[in-house]
Amino acid sequence: MGRRGAPELYRAPFPLYTVSVPRADLVVTAGGGGASKTGISNGVHFLRLERITGSLSATLVHSHDTETRATMNMAVAENILAVGQDATCHILRFQEDKGKLAGGKTPKNEDTAVKKTEARKRKSGNKMAGDVSGFVRNETGEMVVEPLHVVHTDFSADALQKTVRFNQDHSILVTGGVDGYIRVWEFPSMKKSFDFRAHDGEIEDVDISPDNKIVTVGRDFKCCVWKNDQLVTGLRWNESMPQIADKMYRYQACRFGTVEDIKGALRLYTVQIPHKRERKPLLCYISKWDGKNFLPLLTQDCGNEVISAMSVSDLGTFIGLGTVTGSVAIYIAFSLQQVYYVKETHGIVVTDLAFLPDVGPAREVTGGNEAALLSVAVDSRCKLHLVPNRQIFPIWVVLLLCGLMIVLTILLLQHLFPGLL
Repeated sequence: MGRRGAPELYRAPFPLYTVSVPRADLVVTAGGGGASKTGISNGVHFLRLERITGSLSATLVHSHDTETRATMNMAVAENILAVGQDATCHILRFQEDKGKLAGGKTPKNEDTAVKKTEARKRKSGNKMAGDVSGFVRNETGEMVVEPLHVVHTDFSADALQKTVRFNQDHSILVTGGVDGYIRVWEFPSMKKSFDFRAHDGEIEDVDISPDNKIVTVGRDFKCCVWKNDQLVTGLRWNESMPQIADKMYRYQACRFGTVEDIKGALRLYTVQIPHKRERKPLLCYISKWDGKNFLPLLTQDCGNEVISAMSVSDLGTFIGLGTVTGSVAIYIAFSLQQVYYVKETHGIVVTDLAFLPDVGPAREVTGGNEAALLSVAVDSRCKLHLVPNRQIFPIWVVLLLCGLMIVLTILLLQHLFPGLL
């Protein structure tokens, strides 16, 4: 697929750093220009997804102003957002404005940013075979956003929260930042449960297993597994690759994923990128681990474009990767084989990825494609990447073809060697 081949679903008035999909028909994306006096705003945008005349449409239904703070990372728990802004984590609750949806007046306490939102429309994106193009419509606010808590999550000189995740039952929230500390918060009270120094330097990513083991990725070349604040194990992806020195690569991202059709099975996926830039670009790698005993299962190279973001689909079927050069790829989780790639679709670093849900209403929204991935980048765009359903022949057709092959083989042998059969 060529450069800029993916359809543009939405364009924000500021750089986008994070995207989440709370449900099949709703996307939340956020970013901003920060505190710099450049005139670039900061905000969290709520987009409604729907299909209109065969195309996927993104409608801006609410814009939540975050003042001088750009949102750099985000986690979702039903109708709750945990957003990382500077060295703090803000807990927001969003809900549909029933009065507005019913045609009533906007409540007085609705975010004033809605009144300031400028109407903007965009022509349909590039159409591709098997894909859909998007367009944007802007409406008045249909969402009410209520701030609940603010907690300080990083205390370094250049304080910045870099990652945030909820556990599976949304009872705890984990944050990590530049100071190398993991902080675990009780949810919804946001009382700090404990903290510990996980890495010497910045924490790049974190994820939580169903049994609340915490996996952390740091710039100190380490990927660690923790139970509460106790180290369980450290991962070594290159143990069977003696040609790769320990500090030649560092971990960039980590995500847990389920295994489709195998109940209780769990996988952990990590991405490794070169620590230093070389004249001849080195390959990046993606590794698959057993999510319970953390033994390595498979490692595969994923090209020489440096990986900047990773996402795993809800059913654990697909892995999405974004690069610093703006490319997006989708891999089959089982084999780590690439099934989709679009080069430099953003033209600048991909900051976050999110799959639309694999099951339920999402199938109708995305037109029945096998996978639908959203990517956001510093270029302010949110793009859509679709993997069309693969053609699978019914088993009876396969058996019929096999039977015909056998019959034809026997007839051919009888013709060539009359006395053989």
